[in-house]
Amino acid sequence: MISAAPTPLRKRWQLAPPAPENLIARFDHLPPLVVQILYNRGITDPAKVEHFLSPAPALLNPLQPPKLKGLDLAIARLRQAIHQREPIAVYGDYDVDGVTATTLLVEALSALGGQAQPYIPNRVDEGYGLNIEALSKLKESGVRVVVTVDCGVRSIDEVAFGNQIGLDLIVTDHHSTTEQVAPALACIDPKQPGCPYPFKELSGVGLAFKLAQALFTVENSVRVKQALPPLNAEKLLDLVALGTVADLVPLIAENRWLVVHGLRQMNQSPRPGIAALMNVAGVQVVDAGTIGFGLGPRLNAAGRIEHAMAAYQLLATHDQAEAQTLAQKLHDTNRERQDLTRTTQEQARQLALAQDPTALLLFAASPEFKAGVVGLAAARLTEEFYRPAVVVELGQAESRGSCRSIPEFHITQALDQCASLLVRHGGHAAAAGFTVRNENLQALAARLRAIATEQLGQRDLCPTLAIDCEWPLDALNPDVFHALQQLEPCGYGNPTPLLCSRGVLVLDTRTVGSEGAHLKLRLCKGRVVWDAIAFRQGQHAKQLARGVYIDIAYHLEENEWNGAKTLQINVRDLQWADAK
Repeated sequence: MISAAPTPLRKRWQLAPPAPENLIARFDHLPPLVVQILYNRGITDPAKVEHFLSPAPALLNPLQPPKLKGLDLAIARLRQAIHQREPIAVYGDYDVDGVTATTLLVEALSALGGQAQPYIPNRVDEGYGLNIEALSKLKESGVRVVVTVDCGVRSIDEVAFGNQIGLDLIVTDHHSTTEQVAPALACIDPKQPGCPYPFKELSGVGLAFKLAQALFTVENSVRVKQALPPLNAEKLLDLVALGTVADLVPLIAENRWLVVHGLRQMNQSPRPGIAALMNVAGVQVVDAGTIGFGLGPRLNAAGRIEHAMAAYQLLATHDQAEAQTLAQKLHDTNRERQDLTRTTQEQARQLALAQDPTALLLFAASPEFKAGVVGLAAARLTEEFYRPAVVVELGQAESRGSCRSIPEFHITQALDQCASLLVRHGGHAAAAGFTVRNENLQALAARLRAIATEQLGQRDLCPTLAIDCEWPLDALNPDVFHALQQLEPCGYGNPTPLLCSRGVLVLDTRTVGSEGAHLKLRLCKGRVVWDAIAFRQGQHAKQLARGVYIDIAYHLEENEWNGAKTLQINVRDLQWADAK
């Protein structure tokens, strides 16, 4: 039961079984801790281990099988448009994945001589994905070809309308599909029925890169005959890394190669917009973590509060002064977004609990909610209560909602069961969005709660911490950190290694942050002392007196302050040692 004033959720620690000794021996050139973590990830074959630690290039020739379904048709039509100087619109989305994909494909098509222009819908006025009014305006402006990125595969009616008014639509999308996909001239989505492409987890910008890579491959075969320098698609990988990490697609297989090389490019020669964004975010070195918590939120803030074209302009500009101005604007917008998120979260929390504090799915709707932050508020509620959460911005006739979920509940499949009540919907297992007519809103809430009760009612819902290895605190040292670095980039699908240490002595504790939200600790085992930070765990401060022994689950990370780098423990959870 969810109470109106909940206590902090307990977490279930799930310690991975030890790797077999013969496996450790087989990889005697690797630190045993690395082998253990690879074993936890199911990576034990020597070739797969090598590929994981040193990712091989993505498909060098995207025109060789197994190809993305629809790729040949898309290439043929785009090359025709480029040669005939037909205006091409790249229709994106307002999140980081969509903005980076839009920037990448406009840049690629322009490099090929195409007349390419971006179109990113306004989150408030237009909502997610293709819309009929936008397609009409593009047609009236002279556009002949529309290429979607990060959207469109479920836009059946909108694509059909585009066909009727004489637009040629090419859909590139990575979202889950039903058996029916949009009736476009070409549809590129590895998740669509009949697509033989083996890797199904590319981001929207990853697919945009595959299309650009294919176009460059064809063009380079012509340029070789003309003795012209080849076009290099890999110069676009900085954008791919940004969008891939920010969109929380699994950092495995092909995505790892794309991100590894994109991060390398960002750190060696960042484009002006990325360099300026790093500057305002105080980032010296870009990794997956700094994208997720530093660069990504600032780029996302544009589409959440104002218009995502500001983020596009930042990434597309070649002028350093303009880049700095735009980056500062996004930084300020992100602060506004943070304040608005906190307010929306608290209002949604109160509404959801007032309706039904025992519900297994939280549902809150209000005309005061802003479309740009309902997803963030839903995510905060899911984190707080470990329940699926739906937060809806009430409109006059239609309302738009954003959903976040837990591993036990596939939210998009739940929305599929409510399709008759919805205008449109789409998303992933853990996150989704929808539009609903207001007269169907209460029925939708009731239906989603019923589905949640059916699927979750008999489960012991408790967030699980998957711990990679138990490691004595007095054996923790810089060598351990450097060993773990071999597993980077870490993120969704390849989580940052989580260690646990037991029987740790608390030397000192204090709260930091707004209203004492966070906890600073000094911990020791024997003669080894470590500084630690426990975000959003300030409530433990009164119980953690000096001399208390605790067990901790944590990440080992590098902290940079005033130019100095030190290692610290990032405590994800703690338990009292004497409670075991």
